[in-house]
Amino acid sequence: MKIHVLLKKEELDAQRLPGKTVIVLDILFATSSIVAALAHGAAEVIPTLDPASAQAEAARHPAETCVLSGELNADTLPGFVHPTPLALLAENLEGKTLVYSTTNGTVAVAKSREADHVYAAALLNAEAVVAHIARHHADETVLIVCSGSADNFNLEDFYGAGYLVSLFAKQPNEHEFSDAALAAMLLHEKCEAGECLRRARVGRMMLARSLDREIDFAAQKSRFDVVPKLDGKRLVAV
Repeated sequence: MKIHVLLKKEELDAQRLPGKTVIVLDILFATSSIVAALAHGAAEVIPTLDPASAQAEAARHPAETCVLSGELNADTLPGFVHPTPLALLAENLEGKTLVYSTTNGTVAVAKSREADHVYAAALLNAEAVVAHIARHHADETVLIVCSGSADNFNLEDFYGAGYLVSLFAKQPNEHEFSDAALAAMLLHEKCEAGECLRRARVGRMMLARSLDREIDFAAQKSRFDVVPKLDGKRLVAV
């Protein structure tokens, strides 16, 4: 198994994705929210590219079966549920469709669609995702994609990638790690999750918005066993 880390979603443009497995990370907060939603009973998460696409998708579902959530440039969209994990868990998600639009995470999922397999991961479900991929895709190239922000590197996503790499290293499969993967693992070994997330640029921005509890929630490691996988246009638990 070859494991590589992409520092931002824009690097996907230069990748040949067919035949590969992609893991998308957006720790603050898109993939953390997706994981939390599916772990708490959402039937599916439909990631969309922009607010208009999200509204069009939500219109295809009966209102009582759908939750519409999203942000643009860190501002919650008018008429949308706040797109952070705890805010979503305050909604009744059981059996519902979450239509979800974010500036970076859902865009990274869309950019990954040509891969053979696409998963959404966070610190919250890392062990489950790594175990699933090691079991089902042991001979494939794995790209761990840090979503980043508007073509910028994000520390918290790189830390999450390091956690995934450290877990892959513990699997019995043979591995070949890229330098970026090794660098991410070294960061993970040297830094505590909560501290790293709070010191990151996006973390500081979220602290300024009084989202301390959301950061603390996203910093939990392997709390959930859910494995979100892209199936057509939707992410479902497998």
